[in-house]
Order: sequence, then C-alpha cells, then structure tokens
Amino acid sequence: MDEKHILTRARRGDVAAFEDLVRLYEKRVYAVALRSSGNPEDAADIVQEVFLRAWRSIESFRGDSGFSTWLFRITMNLCVDHARHRHAQPQTQPIVTDDETERPIPDTTPTPEEHLDNRELGRELAAALAEVSEEHRRIVLLRDVSGMSYTEIAEVLEISEGTVKSRLSRARIALRKVLLRRGNLLPVVPSNPSKGGGDA
Repeated sequence: MDEKHILTRARRGDVAAFEDLVRLYEKRVYAVALRSSGNPEDAADIVQEVFLRAWRSIESFRGDSGFSTWLFRITMNLCVDHARHRHAQPQTQPIVTDDETERPIPDTTPTPEEHLDNRELGRELAAALAEVSEEHRRIVLLRDVSGMSYTEIAEVLEISEGTVKSRLSRARIALRKVLLRRGNLLPVVPSNPSKGGGDA
C-alpha cells in the first residue's frame, strides 16, 4: 500500500483513501490517547477528534513534513487540550467505579485479572504523566508509547534531535520519580559485591 498515493487521493476528497489512512494510524493514535487520558472512552473521543480535524484540514496539508508527523502533532495538541480541560474541571465520578471490572479496554488479553491489571496500569501511568511537565509528557508519549524515531519526534515537536534525546532522558527520570513516589515502581537495588556469590 503506497501511502503517498493514498494521501494524494485523500487530499482530493477521496473518503475511501482517507479511511485507509485511518486504518494505518488509528492504533498508534489510540495508544497515545489512552496513555495520555488513562480512560478508554476519552481516548476514543480523542481519536475521533484527531481524524475529524485531519479530514477537515487534509486539503490544506502541504506535505512540508510527513503525514504521520502532521497527524501526531494534531494528536499531541488534542491530548494536551484534553488534559488541561480535565484538570480544570472538578471530578464528577471516581476513577474506580463499582462496575470497573466489567469495562475492559480494547486489545487486552482474556482473563478478568489481566483486564483489571491493564486498566490499573493505564490509569496509573496516565496519572503519573499528568504530574510531569507538558514538555516531558509529550516526548514520553511520542517515543515510549507511539514508538516514533528521534527524527520523527524532532519534526513533530520542531526541535533538534539532540534536544529530543536530552529531553527524553530528563522526562524518563521525572516520570520514574513520580512512579516511585506513587508506589508503582520498585527502586533498583544495586548488587553488593562484598557478599560474594553464594548461589553459584
């Protein structure tokens, strides 16, 4: 499937071609939205809005950067907007509800225990990401959730690759500190060479 050809057709208003682009990127966009929001329903809303905005603007997409770069720029902006709105509003419902075990997130594996663990992990990671700076949150989502290369991230954020690497390093340190404080990550205990190898 030639993405450039599909994109050319989509820019001419071909709905079927745009749907092909949606299929190519929706899982990656959803992964970023889910880790950012910590909520499957909110993530689905973000994904829908991302592609709606992309469709409305695709005719004006000039191709100065890659389509994925442009699309993830839209995604990051919407994730940030959603986070700001969420933190500005009082919580209208608890994070954990009585029927939580009946609401599995997409693409999880079969057992109820695994469903619950994945939801809790997603919520905790989203909560931790909400505590780091917007700058750090963006770069962790793009690299560690979406799997973008340093070059792609540099294009999305319009910074140098060197800045991407140093910012990512600082972001991971900041996120690790938050996870440790929240009790969701065990500290690394250095081995003690003086004890010797009793289990050789």
